Amino acid sequence: MAHAIHIYEQGGPDVLRYEPIEVEKPKAGQVRLRQRAIGVNFLDTYFRKGDFPLPSSPFINGFEAAGVIEEVGEGVTDLEVGQRVAYQLVKGAYTDMRTMSAERLVPLPDAISDEQAAAMMLKGTTAEYLVRRVYPVKAGDTILVHAAAGGVGSLLCQWAKHLGATVIGTVSSQEKADRARANGCDYPILYTQEDFADRVNELTHGDGVPIVYDGVGHTTFHRNFDCLATFGVNLLFGWASGKVEPLDVHRLNSKSHTVVNPSLGHYTGTRELLLESAQALFDVVSKGAVTINVNHRYPLAKAAQAHADLEARRTEGSVVLVT
Repeated sequence: MAHAIHIYEQGGPDVLRYEPIEVEKPKAGQVRLRQRAIGVNFLDTYFRKGDFPLPSSPFINGFEAAGVIEEVGEGVTDLEVGQRVAYQLVKGAYTDMRTMSAERLVPLPDAISDEQAAAMMLKGTTAEYLVRRVYPVKAGDTILVHAAAGGVGSLLCQWAKHLGATVIGTVSSQEKADRARANGCDYPILYTQEDFADRVNELTHGDGVPIVYDGVGHTTFHRNFDCLATFGVNLLFGWASGKVEPLDVHRLNSKSHTVVNPSLGHYTGTRELLLESAQALFDVVSKGAVTINVNHRYPLAKAAQAHADLEARRTEGSVVLVT
């Protein structure tokens, strides 16, 4: 019997219910997937708490996982039974078996484990499109990464360092500064102790940086302009501290700045783009240039405990549910 984590009403971790489900046979263009590992992200807690409306009731949470194909539907020619695959940005991941579109599944190389794949598909493809496509980081760049010890931030630091950049990052504690430095951040800034823009200008001798990667939002976005170089890009990809206040676009004119607020859904919106992004991610992880640390594993039935620990900051590195 297959099981899933259902949400009937939004609230604390206790609203997550482990229940049996029926799994349909795959229709044309679909596969039946036996899931082995499921990624747990703050995005999942937002849906559980009520920051976003539930798409359905009951709702199966989660947006990334990895597993093995057990059955393929008519017309599926590029995937086969027994193949290991992973996906991102497909709701309904908190289950040990599911039927889903083959279009969003990415074949996994032998060098990538199920747990690694489940932990990195969302954050890793996010880092990929940010450093390779929205703003292609190149050797010699000096960049600023907010929340440099966080999930996406740590991958951005590693990947940018691999590309030859000098990385400045903001963190909230000395412990996180040490973690960011281990992930390739050359200059961690404790924003609780000093103004990050002043410190960036000091480190760059007043030139500023060509790009700020900002997943924090409200508390950082407008201050970013004060440490951007001429033609610099203020790249907003998340708003952990809240949405940003309205921007007076005339402010951009002072140094010909650009503001970008891209979406992972667009940059991996087609199968071709998804496979390209995933392949680039698998390459850097396989080479060891980017490390995925899966430090916390919970049985699927213990998803509520995983949420509680994640929100209480009792976890470090990636969190996965295993089946």
